[in-house]
Parts: sequence; structure tokens; C-alpha cells
Amino acid sequence: MNKHKCTSSVIGSEPSKKFDHKSKLWLFFYLNHCQKKPSKSHGETRIIQSVSLMCVWFCSFEHPAGDYKKIFETVEELNEPLPATVTGRIPSFIRGSLLRLGPGLFEVGAEPFYHLFDGQALMHKFDFSNGQVTYFRKFVKTDAYVRAITEKRVVITEFGTCAYPDPCKNIFSRFFTYFKGVEVTDNCLVNVYPIGEDFYAVTETNYITKVNTDTLETLKKVDMCDYVNINGVTAHPQIERDGTVYNIGNCMGKGATLAYNIVKIPPTQKDVHSIFGMTENYFVFVETPVKINLLKFLGAWAIRGSNYMDCFEADETKGTWIHIAKKDPGEYIDYKFRAAAMGLFHHINAYEDSGFVVFDLCTWKGFEFVYNYLWLANLRENWDEVKKNAMIAPQPEVRRFVLPLDPYREEQGKNLISLPYTTATATMREDGTIWLEPEVLFSGPRQAFEFPQINYKMNNGKNYTYAYALGLNHFIPDGICKLNVRTKETWVWQEPDSYPSEPLFVQNPEGVDEDDGVLLTIVVCPGAQRPTYCLILNAKDLSEIARAEVDILTPVTFHGMYKP
Repeated sequence: MNKHKCTSSVIGSEPSKKFDHKSKLWLFFYLNHCQKKPSKSHGETRIIQSVSLMCVWFCSFEHPAGDYKKIFETVEELNEPLPATVTGRIPSFIRGSLLRLGPGLFEVGAEPFYHLFDGQALMHKFDFSNGQVTYFRKFVKTDAYVRAITEKRVVITEFGTCAYPDPCKNIFSRFFTYFKGVEVTDNCLVNVYPIGEDFYAVTETNYITKVNTDTLETLKKVDMCDYVNINGVTAHPQIERDGTVYNIGNCMGKGATLAYNIVKIPPTQKDVHSIFGMTENYFVFVETPVKINLLKFLGAWAIRGSNYMDCFEADETKGTWIHIAKKDPGEYIDYKFRAAAMGLFHHINAYEDSGFVVFDLCTWKGFEFVYNYLWLANLRENWDEVKKNAMIAPQPEVRRFVLPLDPYREEQGKNLISLPYTTATATMREDGTIWLEPEVLFSGPRQAFEFPQINYKMNNGKNYTYAYALGLNHFIPDGICKLNVRTKETWVWQEPDSYPSEPLFVQNPEGVDEDDGVLLTIVVCPGAQRPTYCLILNAKDLSEIARAEVDILTPVTFHGMYKP
């Protein structure tokens, strides 16, 4: 073993599994560069590999069979929970529910949805009780879903799919309908989180949907505009230790510009991830080159018909702006932090250290909108085409940026960052802007560290060591990853033709270390006898603790939570 940590992968030994030529070459690499350890649980060979940062995902699997296409197919909801077959031992502190949200209906009648973020919301639940596990799922009965099912067509415009006109209306009635106002989708397929004692399924619009997490029944549609002056909020809030919820919203500003709002909701519960950063005293918000063209947005539902994707524009010359605001009292700090153009899905964590704010991001190089590569037609291509599409897409990177909280004390042209453990820089320019250069924590060719998680309870807003994520292989989810952000050491769990979801960290209540706990993820293996299972991994080394398998396929999910 060298100084780098191990990458743990599982190579299946089932007779039905076959490797293509490239996979055999990778298997040869494993056998010649890895230490083999037998696994008693599934008759598999567990490979413990010692690798450097930049080659960790060079051993990623090929998917020539195209089984990943199954996670983008329509399924039916269940009338009652299914019992799961458990292998291994469920940790005693896992007594609750794993809740997940994602698309489950990818077409209505003969009309397809076109984008990954268009499918109608399906809520999944794995229940854990005394070592027993059940699986259940229900569609969220939003207006978008109910009307689509009733009328057998796309009724409300989704992210990348235009609503089809009502064939029963003539052109004049359709004309007046368009000018009565924009009908915004309530298709809450992105996340579920608590507010007070209640739970809500959410997306990125102004609508959220109250759900019963025991029965998965839909309870109530809520318009956030009835409570705050916003057009929409993110599906990724931040939650304080006392339960206070913070979120980023937007509204129409002066001169038809877009203004950003910080929304505060009094104490609630815990455990989510974020699309903006929050430290003990500050908020950090990253404004990428991708903007909403408000004129296009306002005209998107005109007679010609458009969708949300048609309203986005990317401008490389605008670069990236980083905004910072004080939490208490709420006050925007007018520092002009700039960085090179990049795309952004998720923040990992942010914290303060010696007069600086450090924040880590899952980024995509350049100004191009990554959502352009998430059309379902692209994701359902054969493997070689999937890889070709990813090769022209932005390159993913995990980056660390550092903001000086007192940037004007130093001279122009000098690096303002004095933290000894990072190579990130900040330099004052003549025009008063502060140019930021990141430290790269991970970069692998077309291998993304996305949907990140941390030990939120222990380390949100604090200096931390470990992040966990879903590994995207040319946009296809096929690994669970762990990253040491201090040393850049990495771990990876993989199995052939298996497609996991975002891992959720659950802390061991008796643990003392940051990574004392488990990761919960839903894995789909279409060729298996029981093709869906909830996988429980040891967060320290990504070794398998247990799995709970069900004889049913599940589609892709985005985000969720563990409800104790």
C-alpha cells in the first residue's frame, strides 16, 4: 500500500455477468494492481485498490449492454409496501425511513417528456424496523400529474417539454388562455424536506406539496408567493442546528432584472444538502454565467409555445460572480468576487477560518449549461453515443474557493489568501474586483463527483474532512464515492451494471469520528433477480454492511432524506 487511501470496488462473480474486451482489460488492471479480499456475503471478490487522486475512476465500468436505460422508464405506483430480502445485518440505529424523489412517469399517452427534469414526481420509501425492510412508492398527486393523467396529454409546460394545446379549444380560446397568466408547474420531483412538523416535496418553482411520509399520500399544494414575495425557491435549503430553514429565492427587480432573496423560515428539523453555502455567520451564493432571459420567460407561454430550457442563456464573457451576505443582521456585503466561467449543481460545504470563508463546490468547467446534456434522448442512447455526448460536455471538477473577509487591507496583485492548507488564491485587481482561483480537489475525465453529502449534523458550516457523492460516469450514475478534502484521497464503491442514487449519510449515534456512520443509497441492477435494493455502506471505507432487495424496478431519483 502506498500513502493513498484505498478505492474499494466490487466485481460481481455471477455466471450471467460478462465483461466486454475493455472491461477485461480493466479487470486485468485490478488483478495486477490491487489487493484481493474475499467477500463472504455475496460470493464476490472485493478489490481493494490503492490509487492516486487522478486515476481513481480510470477503472470505471463500461456499460455496453445499456441497462442504464431502464432507470429512465415509466413505472407504476404500488398499492401496498413490498417486503425486502435482507442480506447482512441492518445497523440497530437505522430505524426509520429513507425517502427519495425523482421522475416516474416519462410519457403521458403517446406524448413523451423530453428532459430528465420533466417526468412526473414519484416518491419512494424504504422503511426499516427491527432489521426488517419494506419498499413503497406513490406518485405525488400534483396538478401537473392529475391533469396529465386525466386528459392523457402534457397539460402544464415542464422544464424541457411544452404543454400540448387542448384539442377541444379553438384558436381564440387558446389565445385568451395564454394571456391570463403563466401556468407554472408544480411537478415536485427534486427533493423532500421538513418544515416544522410537516414534510414537503419540492422543485425549483414557487409551488411545494405537503405529503404524508407514512402513507405517501399527497395532502396540500402550497404557493410560496402567498407568504413571501418570490417567483421561486431552490429545492436545496440549508438548515441551522436549531432547525431554522434558509433558502434562496428570486423575484423581479428594478428594470426587469432578476433579484435574489434569502428566505428564512423559523425552527424546524434537520438534515439536507444545499445549492448555496452557509457558514456560522455568512451566506455564499454563486451566480454562474447561465441566466434566465426574462423577456423569453414572459413570452414562453405565448402562442408559439416554449419551455423553461428555451429561456436559459449562457454568456462566457460574464464569468462567475460570488456573492456573500451576513446572516444576522441580514446584510449584503458589496465585495466584487469574480471567477472563471463555470456551471454549478451543488455546494458541498462552507466554513469560516481565520478571517476567510472556505467553500467547496461540484462544478462544471466553462460557461455552457450542463442541462443541455440531460435530454432523455441523450441519456437513452447506446453506450458509445452516451460517451460521445459526454466528451463534448463541460468537464466536472470539485473545486475549493476561499473568500477574504477583509480584502482591501492588502495591495493590488497580491494573493490575499494566507491559509496554509490550500492553494486557492484571491487577487485584487485595478477595477476593484477580487479574482478567485480555485484549488482542484478532484478531477477525473468525464467522471463527476455529484449530489454531495457530508456529516451534516456534525460538520455543516464547519471545517470538515469527508464528502460523499454519487459518481457519474459520462452522466450515468454508477458509483458511490468518498473524498478526503484535506488529502484528496478517494474511495469508490461499484458493481457491474448497477446504478446507485445519491448517498445519504446517517451518523452512528455512538460514533465520535466524522465518518462514524453509514451511507444509504438505492441501487438499480436491471439484470438481477431482485433488481432494486437499498444498499447500506460503512462510511469509513465504503464496505458493504447490508442490502435490502425487492423484486421491482425503480427509476432514477434525485434527492431525499433519512427520517428517523
